[in-house]
This record gives sequence, C-alpha cells and structure tokens, in this order.
Amino acid sequence: MCIRDRDTTPKKTAKKLAALDVHTRMKVYVLQYAEMAQKEMKKYGIPASITLAQGLLESQAGMGELALKSNNHFGIKCHKGWRGARVSHDDDAKGECFRKYKKVAQSYRDHSEFLRNRGRYSDLFRMKKTDYISWAHGLKKAGYATDPQYAYKLISLIERYELWQFDGSKAPLKKSKRSKQEQTYVVKQGDTLYSIAKKFKLTVDKIVTLNSLNSTDLAIGQQLKLK
Repeated sequence: MCIRDRDTTPKKTAKKLAALDVHTRMKVYVLQYAEMAQKEMKKYGIPASITLAQGLLESQAGMGELALKSNNHFGIKCHKGWRGARVSHDDDAKGECFRKYKKVAQSYRDHSEFLRNRGRYSDLFRMKKTDYISWAHGLKKAGYATDPQYAYKLISLIERYELWQFDGSKAPLKKSKRSKQEQTYVVKQGDTLYSIAKKFKLTVDKIVTLNSLNSTDLAIGQQLKLK
C-alpha cells in the first residue's frame, strides 16, 4: 500500500491505515514523509532520521488522536507566544493546550523552527547530522519529552526502519561508537521483565531501577537499559 499524497487529510487515510499491522503502518508513514523530513533537514540542519523517528513516535505513525484531530505530529504544546490554532488534549495533565495545523507539512515546519529557535536545543546543532544517537540523547537531555526511555525509543525506530539512510548515511552507527551505558535490549513479543532479567543474569528490580519503570508492563520494540 502506498499513500501518494504526502499531505493528505488524516481522516481520509485513517481507515485504510487502521487496517494495517503496526509494522506496515510504520513503513507507510516513512514513505509518506521521508521527503518532507529531508527537506526540513536541508533548510534547518535537523537529521531527517530524528524528525521521522519523532513523528513516528509522537503521532503513532499518524494514527494518534492528536495527529488525527490537529495534524500535530510532534506533540508540540501551545507554549507562551503561540498565536495559531489550538486544541485541547489530555497528556501529562488533562485538557492541555496543543498546537493545531491545517496541514501536516505545517507541523513539520513548526517542529524545525521550534528546535532551531529555542535556546535549550542550541547544543544539538553542534552535532553531526549523521550522529542520530547524540541527537536522540540531546533531545531528551534538553527536555523535549519526560519519558526516560525517549532517546532509546528514537534510536530503536531509526535502526529498525533504517531511517539513517535519509541523513545520507550508508549504514547505522557502529556499536563500537556507543557509550557503555547504552547497552540495551529491545523487547520482543512474549518477553517479561522476569524472562529478560533471567536471560541477562540480572534482577527484575535492577532493570526497573535502570529504566525508571513505573510498572512491569512492556511494549514490543521498547528498549531497556541493561547497564
């Protein structure tokens, strides 16, 4: 399945996308918005892989409630000074104010300007555009998201769907370049905290502490720190 209109109205494609399995839906999203992410990279210097991974995660591959009702693919809240359209959405608190766009392309552009024009993200632009690992951790450190697993989720998406290729890279970053603290495990179907702990000779409590988990529930594709 291929959605040719890269900026089609979400409601027109939601029904078709809902019929797809999650993996296929993710791939469709990448095909649909890769060119847009590369255009933003060329103008603003943000890795296309990072933009796509954030879009996949924040919008649930275009199927999240916020994306469907407001074309907001990056979970950007109104913040002080926002004069555009807005929508109420439950997030960290009930009924929070989020930005609303007429087209998805406007969401992508606003995401670029949001990162480029805010001082707390300035350190990101000193990093290489091909270093998606540093960008992912930099976003988390700068406070883009409260999820302690945010950086690892972005990295997992980038490597699983080979998004690094849209940065101009010919291969993913080598494991030898990673920090020792980034030794992780990607949750697979059927995994439990107990089975993972047993596999790596750890305790469940150790994994919970390392990952700041609030529950024992795991999601397929979730990355867990092991050290």
